[in-house]
Amino acid sequence: MSERLRPDDYAFDLAETLDAIVEIRTQVPDDAFTAEVLGTERAGYGVLIRREGLILTVGYVVAEAETVWITLSDGRAVPGHVLAYEPETGFGLVQALARLDVPALKMGSAKDLREGDKLIVAGAGGVDNAIAATLSGRGEFAGYWEYVIDDALFTTPAHASWGGCAVIGSSGELLGIGSLLIQKTTADDSGMAVIGGEDEEDDDDQNMCISIDLLTPILDDLLSYGRLQRPSRPWMGLYATEIAGNVVVVGIASKGPAARAELETGDIILTVNGRKVVSLPEFFRGVWALGTAPIDVPLQIFRDGQVYEITLHATDRQKYLKSPVAH
Repeated sequence: MSERLRPDDYAFDLAETLDAIVEIRTQVPDDAFTAEVLGTERAGYGVLIRREGLILTVGYVVAEAETVWITLSDGRAVPGHVLAYEPETGFGLVQALARLDVPALKMGSAKDLREGDKLIVAGAGGVDNAIAATLSGRGEFAGYWEYVIDDALFTTPAHASWGGCAVIGSSGELLGIGSLLIQKTTADDSGMAVIGGEDEEDDDDQNMCISIDLLTPILDDLLSYGRLQRPSRPWMGLYATEIAGNVVVVGIASKGPAARAELETGDIILTVNGRKVVSLPEFFRGVWALGTAPIDVPLQIFRDGQVYEITLHATDRQKYLKSPVAH
């Protein structure tokens, strides 16, 4: 069970710290590329990291959004504008288009966090939507949507509404942003994490959170250009997971590179450029190691009892996404 926070247990002003967390609601066009998976109406949280209205959130809440509303702890709702969605880290940035008059939450560093360290994981709404949590682990995480980070933070107990929530350290600094619910799995589960909405909390569930240290080196690029100023990773447009020691395609993005290459749900990925893969990190990193987008990706797959050679023309994911609407 989640432990209720007590302000007297902290050396910083807990109420003021939690006021920096806001609710974000977005509307995405029906024809947006991400609409088929993430829907057109999204909601999550964000954290004010600069007093002038800069808000950090998880990227899937704001990807391709044309309308953004930010709700503060006092109930005020103000419009916002998407500054950046960065798929390699999973961060999103929003600029409030009205004065907030709320103290920003100082960004810290998670590099010294150790398993067992005490944390706060919080959404908007003050102490009633915040829990006392523990760092239950850290390390590599691979997501089925062509995503790998080397040093994810895992927290327990799981926050029931995790998308964009703040991970706060013992000194009151922002150490990470909530991204996923990692649910306890059984042998029959695909192992895919939940990436949005709310679900029933289980004592064995965890939140996967993105370390704030991934933001520091890219923040200037995102603020200036809306994306990283470096060559793009190849993107295949597929969803994959690990099942019984195999990398299996479990979904295909409509009109993406994998669809054009005629990959199918259920295909087992055997090799990338002749090298065997047995895990998601091996698969995705094997593709990225071929070079920058656009690039041809030689794949060997197993389908219906036969082995096939397929060449997939991977490209830049951002070319498929709608740019933020100017305000």
